[in-house]
Amino acid sequence: MAMMPKRVRWRKSQRGKVCGRASRGNVVSFGEYGLQILAAGWITARQLEAGRIAATHYLHREGRVYTRVFPHKPVSSKPLETRMGKGKGEPDYWVARVREGTMIFEIGGVKEEIARGALLRVTHKMPFRCRFVKRRHGL
Repeated sequence: MAMMPKRVRWRKSQRGKVCGRASRGNVVSFGEYGLQILAAGWITARQLEAGRIAATHYLHREGRVYTRVFPHKPVSSKPLETRMGKGKGEPDYWVARVREGTMIFEIGGVKEEIARGALLRVTHKMPFRCRFVKRRHGL
């Protein structure tokens, strides 16, 4: 089942802009290897879930998969063949706003080749270019 918040303060939100680079959430913190996004935009809850399932299937219950982003933003849409006007549509799906450089998935407890293969599978599910990143132990 796709991720969504338990409750929100406002049911509908405006679109807004996603610009700039990520200053937080841009380093590998939980696992040993991560998947970093190379563009700014929205990732839907379905895409995140597809990536999570792809990684866990590839790992065969070894290691741990960490999802670093959560879809908090509702996106509304009007039904098909509806005339203009009559207000804003109902919330249709949920998205996570991500900036360039945000770490979206992390994997720990497996060898590098296995983690690289799992995160390659996840990359195919994502709408933007991504890159494989290792943890930097010196910092």
